[in-house]
Amino acid sequence: MSTMTNSDIFKLMEKWAPKSLAYDWDNVGLQVGSHNKPVRKIMITLDVLESVVDEAIEEDVDLIIAHHPLLFKPLNHLNLDNWRGRVIQKLIQHDITVYAAHTNLDIATGGVNDMLANLLGLENTGVLVESDPETIYKFAVYVPETHLDTVIDALSQEGAGHTGNYSHCTFQSRGIGTFMPLSEANPFIGEQNKLEKVHEVKIETIVKESKLANVLKEVIAAHPYEEVAYDIFPLKNVNDKIGVGRVGSLNKSISLDAFIEHVKQSLGIDNLRVSGNLSKKIKRVAILGGSGEKYLYAALNKKADVYITGDMSFHNAQEAIEMGISVIDAGHYIEQVMKSGTKNYLDQHIQNGSMADSNIEVIVSLVNTDPFQYR
Repeated sequence: MSTMTNSDIFKLMEKWAPKSLAYDWDNVGLQVGSHNKPVRKIMITLDVLESVVDEAIEEDVDLIIAHHPLLFKPLNHLNLDNWRGRVIQKLIQHDITVYAAHTNLDIATGGVNDMLANLLGLENTGVLVESDPETIYKFAVYVPETHLDTVIDALSQEGAGHTGNYSHCTFQSRGIGTFMPLSEANPFIGEQNKLEKVHEVKIETIVKESKLANVLKEVIAAHPYEEVAYDIFPLKNVNDKIGVGRVGSLNKSISLDAFIEHVKQSLGIDNLRVSGNLSKKIKRVAILGGSGEKYLYAALNKKADVYITGDMSFHNAQEAIEMGISVIDAGHYIEQVMKSGTKNYLDQHIQNGSMADSNIEVIVSLVNTDPFQYR
């Protein structure tokens, strides 16, 4: 049985939701704990409250993965008499690590907003609020023919060569590589101080900036040579659009009143707030998990009939009515969809990857961290 560390899980999360996608004001990644501690049990939660930490202690959890960061801003002091101080104290005492994936998981393909859009059955979805485009690089590496497939698998597993709905996209050209191992070399092929000629393959592919470092690391690990020859060039290709929120269409128009019931059933909520004419026909839907009222105009510009988000204020809801767009405030807590979605992602990649024999268990927190009660 192999032993995996927190760092292995962080890497797996960042393959899905690179930290570089997060907004500048956000604080994602390690919050409390260790990169190097072995991990046996992981718990997924929306928030890191004291009740959640108590649950983690009871469940003998090693690692908590949260959506909302425990530490948004640097601490000026650590007061063990307030709730945050007590939480940090318990985490340290019980050797529990906390990791957060917040706006990077909102933006990531298959992340929180895609989960919400999929639950609603939206079709032909696109990004609601676009982020700055990510730089794309041409990555080329020279490999002996014996290790061609191994290196292609390594770079593809780290996200290189992904275009639309296709993976493992490469171009290969064959040629002769020459080198002379010097006296201090330990060559995989050839002899010291003798010119060597090897049949090699040049693998060319594309990779996003957020994935480049990991791609290079894994290619070097998979490559047989002591010194790996590779090229990296920035490109001006148009990248896939990324950003927060999603906008898409229902397969048929329904009334706002009927759509409200669809939202409740799909997102598993009993109550919500709505502004707009309940008989209005709804076809195009915008959704953004969390506090998205400042993106109301983005939903309007995308020609959405209704905008679903959380924490909508009184005057913004009034303004939406005047602008002709309906608003559903489904509450911030709809982001809890990330708990099951993150568990499914980790289970799939742990079971089918290099961690398959590690016996890591992933559970979902059962604590309801919604601060509101509905009467």
